[in-house]
Amino acid sequence: MRHSHILKLLLTAALALPMLAGPASANPIVLFDLNSGKVLQHQDAFRRWYPASLSKLMTAYVTFRAIAAGEVQLDSPIKVTKHSAGEPPSKMGFKPGSVMRLDNALKMMLVKSANDIAMAVGENIGGSQDGFAIRMNAEAARLGMTGTHFVNPNGLFSPDQYTTARDLALLVMAIRKEFPQYAPWFSIEGLAVGKKAIPNYNLLIGRYPGADGMKTGFVCPSGFNMIGSATRNGRTLVAVVLGEKSAVSRAETAARLLDQGFAMSDPNWLTVAAMPSYGDTMSPNDMHDEICKKKAPEEQSEVAPPVAAKDAAAAPKSPYQEKLDHVPTLVAVGLGGATGPAPKATLDQGGQDYADVPLPSWRPDIPAPKGSEPAVVGSATAVQGDQPVKAAN
Repeated sequence: MRHSHILKLLLTAALALPMLAGPASANPIVLFDLNSGKVLQHQDAFRRWYPASLSKLMTAYVTFRAIAAGEVQLDSPIKVTKHSAGEPPSKMGFKPGSVMRLDNALKMMLVKSANDIAMAVGENIGGSQDGFAIRMNAEAARLGMTGTHFVNPNGLFSPDQYTTARDLALLVMAIRKEFPQYAPWFSIEGLAVGKKAIPNYNLLIGRYPGADGMKTGFVCPSGFNMIGSATRNGRTLVAVVLGEKSAVSRAETAARLLDQGFAMSDPNWLTVAAMPSYGDTMSPNDMHDEICKKKAPEEQSEVAPPVAAKDAAAAPKSPYQEKLDHVPTLVAVGLGGATGPAPKATLDQGGQDYADVPLPSWRPDIPAPKGSEPAVVGSATAVQGDQPVKAAN
């Protein structure tokens, strides 16, 4: 027992060296080499944090595994339910009943960070929000994400949805190593939806040399989160940055970490998976007052606020406030084109497709016909009234 305690102290001390070399800010960070898994820098890596839209990386991972298992295909239909359409921005705003291909849905979710689309993906793949959350948590447990819990697929705030910088690093490694075919989706510069162009919220893409992913996130209690990756000379580094004060500062912090990492050789320190837990691992952060009571509304957004005209000629702008120095490459997405099989979770045992739509109620002045009592339809119970239920198309 005594030897085990000494070993743990030595391991923690070994990890403290790269931690001391990190930034002075108090928010959690992890910088690691994707190929080797070696940790280059870290700070508060095991502290619970609200993931915000970084949750969508797990949504993507669960979906990638569902594709690999044959549950769904890239051209399978993803239907917007009444529930998913009601999710708050950022969103695409498609009406309930709208249908799109799964691959287009994932691109909208990852680039636009669309909450309505993430919920629709979750409901279609998992059968319901709760069903999909169960799958998210099962995958987190399998990957060793011991400080993580999910309740929804889009990252909208819940006190019961939390993660850690170290756990997110494990998730990134799983996505990039198990599903390299989807890596280009994380570096899309923007989307074209009809005549509308939607830029990627990840300000590293197209600006930081070698940037190739991965995702941003923001809710008031989390602050501005980011996972940024870049590849140079065959070496891919990933920076996990949580709780920054703005969309620009999170990009600057991630870029600074990546710069430091590329200047270092591959260390002999421990891997992400082997990091021993340290610090405050239970108390979740809450930056709501700091972020959303002290900042202007335009600063409470994933979109980097424009520089005021009076400041434009003053100090140089951050490179992450500048427009791209080239015409962005846009990927066209939209509705339609879903010719593949419906997700298995949306089918009953007989293969009938079910949709989240309300059943009409009988007029109170007309007796309901015999047999119109609540009855089992497929695997769900249909009820009268205007509440959404699962009914056959």
